[in-house]
Amino acid sequence: MTKENTFEHWAIVQIFGHQTFAGKVSEQTIGGCSFVRVDVPDVDKLKGFTQLFGNGAIYSITIVDEETARIKANELKKQPITEWEVSGMIKSAIDQHILQLENHQS
Repeated sequence: MTKENTFEHWAIVQIFGHQTFAGKVSEQTIGGCSFVRVDVPDVDKLKGFTQLFGNGAIYSITIVDEETARIKANELKKQPITEWEVSGMIKSAIDQHILQLENHQS
């Protein structure tokens, strides 16, 4: 009989690129790959969200109590990618493609 080792703690997670997330941290496997899952709680009027990171993206994980993680999450006020950001990325990609076509035709 194998004993499953599950990780689930409130923590502050620092990832490469100088970003910090705070929330309930656990492991999640997708397609056989393991990810660090951060469930960022609701803060002020911002809805909570879930962010997954590959192990190579993690700089550090500091385990803290729930209150500390919620205080840090409130301080950070992180937000997931928004519809507006996605629309902007799509528009930028289309504009870049059109510019390349115009330059190629010249």
